[in-house]
Amino acid sequence: MQIAPIVILLTVSTMGISLFALWKGGPAERLGGAMVGGNLILSILSGLLLPESFEQVARLTLDGLTALGLLVIAVRYASFWLGGAMLLYAAQFSLHAFYMVTARPVDLLHIKINNMNFLGISACLALGTIVGWRQRIKARKAAA
Repeated sequence: MQIAPIVILLTVSTMGISLFALWKGGPAERLGGAMVGGNLILSILSGLLLPESFEQVARLTLDGLTALGLLVIAVRYASFWLGGAMLLYAAQFSLHAFYMVTARPVDLLHIKINNMNFLGISACLALGTIVGWRQRIKARKAAA
């Protein structure tokens, strides 16, 4: 199976952003980065190891659990970026559910929505990490 270059780029950049969040983020960003990175790794593994019929259910479950986990983190830390990422994961869950329930094959519309949604999730995580990092730097300078 051939993988499109945009999928490789999104996967690598999202993993990099997740690692960046774990490295430079605050508690909310670290938890969010771990959840997004874990979702990405488990999605890749499900695509490689599971048959296609179970892969859809696995991705639906992963996206639902990630959205729920981000909801818990968003309520705990009251962060706008977490709310955005959580809503995008909920949209991702809805996309997978719609295609699974209607038994539609994955088409170009699904691919475009999925990629744009994933790009939005990565952007939310990256922006949240950068903002949190800068706020901590300012707080340290003000304390010194």
